[in-house]
Amino acid sequence: MKKEELFNYRKLSDGELKSYQDNGYLIIKGIIKPEGVKQMQQECMVAWNKEKESFDPNKSWLQNSLLVNIHHQASTVRDYYFEGPLVDIASQIIGPNVKGATSQLTFKMKGNTKPFGWHQDNGYGELEPYNAITTLTALDDTDRGNGCLWLIPGSHKQGQIRVQQDADQKKSQSEIIVEADDKLAVPIEMKAGDTLLFNCWMLHKSDGNYSNDRDRRILFLRYADADAVEVYNERKPRLGRLVKGKTKFEEVKAFEAEL
Repeated sequence: MKKEELFNYRKLSDGELKSYQDNGYLIIKGIIKPEGVKQMQQECMVAWNKEKESFDPNKSWLQNSLLVNIHHQASTVRDYYFEGPLVDIASQIIGPNVKGATSQLTFKMKGNTKPFGWHQDNGYGELEPYNAITTLTALDDTDRGNGCLWLIPGSHKQGQIRVQQDADQKKSQSEIIVEADDKLAVPIEMKAGDTLLFNCWMLHKSDGNYSNDRDRRILFLRYADADAVEVYNERKPRLGRLVKGKTKFEEVKAFEAEL
């Protein structure tokens, strides 16, 4: 099936770009068509069921809720990540040279009541320049009943929040939780096929999924400047597939070029 039959290709209007800059986030409705959602759900669940079991409160967030590099296992996700509508949209925000920085499933299946506290995505993987964007594409309708995301509009304007972690904490992939005012938070409710974009400094969290019969399945894709470096890793280039433009780093040019 052609990509145009799965995805809605479009660019952001001037008004949408201004809203993103002012508020730090934007919801794009229906960026994936129903057939695309169906294919992604099927492919992602095959991968998920190979590696994951039912929710265990004694396991970490990573063990319960994340499956990294999903584009290696799901061809529709790979097409969406590398050649879908988010690439041009990311370029409007980041600039002409863009790479994929992260692809993973962020699933809160029914019964996974574990919350995830306030944090910035750039707190977990600090990239410079500071214009990376997170995209969360809903594979299910997501609302307060099944653990939707909450964020604080405008919170990206405070910049990078420095969080100290020692080597053992980093190795154990412990959660990074920062202080935030819950009264300022807004719930981000989406329909399957919608996408949320937000700034790398956006403060966000999610509650547990207390639904008895609804999963909350999200595809998490992150895009960055093609020359972005990992501040925490001796400023080495972040490896990621070059999806638009060019890069000065040979290792980025070569990374996943065969996919």
